[in-house]
Amino acid sequence: MIQTPPTHPVASETLIAMLDDARQRTLELTGDLPAERRLGPKLSIVNPPQWEIGHVGFFYDHFFLHHRHGLPDYQIADAERIYDSMGVAHDDRWDLELPTMDDTLAYLRQVRAQMVERLPQGTADAVTSYVWQLAVFHEDMHGEAFTYTRQTLADPAPAIVSPAPLPAVGGGPLEGDVAIPGGTHTLGADEQVPFRFDNEKPAHRVSVAPFQIARAPVTGADFARFVEAGGYRDRAFWSEEGWRWRESNGLEAPVYWRAGADGWEVRHFDEWHPLQPHAPVAHVSWHEAEAYCRWADRRLPTEVEWEVAASRVPDEAGLAPEKRLYPWGDSNGDGRHANTDGYRLGSVDAAALAHGDSAFGCRHMLGNVWEWTASPFTPYPGFEADLYADYSEPWFTDGRYVLRGGSWATRRRHLNNNTRNFFPPGRNDIIAGFRTCAR
Repeated sequence: MIQTPPTHPVASETLIAMLDDARQRTLELTGDLPAERRLGPKLSIVNPPQWEIGHVGFFYDHFFLHHRHGLPDYQIADAERIYDSMGVAHDDRWDLELPTMDDTLAYLRQVRAQMVERLPQGTADAVTSYVWQLAVFHEDMHGEAFTYTRQTLADPAPAIVSPAPLPAVGGGPLEGDVAIPGGTHTLGADEQVPFRFDNEKPAHRVSVAPFQIARAPVTGADFARFVEAGGYRDRAFWSEEGWRWRESNGLEAPVYWRAGADGWEVRHFDEWHPLQPHAPVAHVSWHEAEAYCRWADRRLPTEVEWEVAASRVPDEAGLAPEKRLYPWGDSNGDGRHANTDGYRLGSVDAAALAHGDSAFGCRHMLGNVWEWTASPFTPYPGFEADLYADYSEPWFTDGRYVLRGGSWATRRRHLNNNTRNFFPPGRNDIIAGFRTCAR
């Protein structure tokens, strides 16, 4: 049975502001694309922007207007046939008779107007708040995809406008491990979390053995040592699947790296810059993370270990009962705590943003880069699909791995210590890196 779980009620004006903010970001990331980029190029890891923007509008139309409020028709003809991502094969999205870009944007405006008309004065009920936020967070996720698609296709950096001056951040490395005691942990989000995705539920008790985890993710300088030691040429560091992946992609270093006259350079959107030695390595696949760990005699953390390091508080007996919603506490923080929301247009150094440390002293557990874990993406015991049934369940059996923590392009409003992302092990276009544990 598909569930429509209630969440905490949210003020209507807050819901509208969230939608408008997500829409502004969509336009910032796509509005400058030339006409020839709106439908191309055709690649297996990107969508045609003109289709993807319409799909964002359809998600609101389908779940909020059609499902929640019972409107019999969509706000544009053939919306479901064109924009249903599970019904339209990826390769077919370039061949559809799509509305023009002007008509697509008009569709989004019409859907928004119909949605706002159906909000009550004051505070929305719990189910309305849930469906509205689900749709906004879906647009946020596509915003992150628009961001790394621009990187994939070497588009110029987008012009993302920060609503306030960004706080200054420090720099430099942050080395060493922290020791985490073993104990029992409640994995996943319980009813106290304001919004939960279905793959974060139900919260359940698990045991974890003591472990040591790095204070910060692996940096560009760390990963360069692996590359320079011949890590991409030595099969001993790679699984069979990983080696086949490396050979098929012809990689001798991460995908956006090249050797420059003065050392490694990294392409950032359409420009090449010297490698940031103390910022986390990004755009590496799970296979590359695994190979680095073998070379360094380290390992990837499980997602349970990652969540314990991010959310738990030490006491004299080991792990205190408290579980934080964010590494630094239970408020969602600001730019001093985590590098999120896209305003910096890139990662910051490992030593930056000390306000965001977890209770055990781990930094950047939210923001900067998504972090690969050793855990396959599987359902928690007792899993039930929510309203958006295709969000998680179709992907439990296709070999994906869990990522935690969010990236510099992830919106803070749907990100916390329970958030699970999930991608196939060969994806290196996403803004992903990793941290390691001692063996």
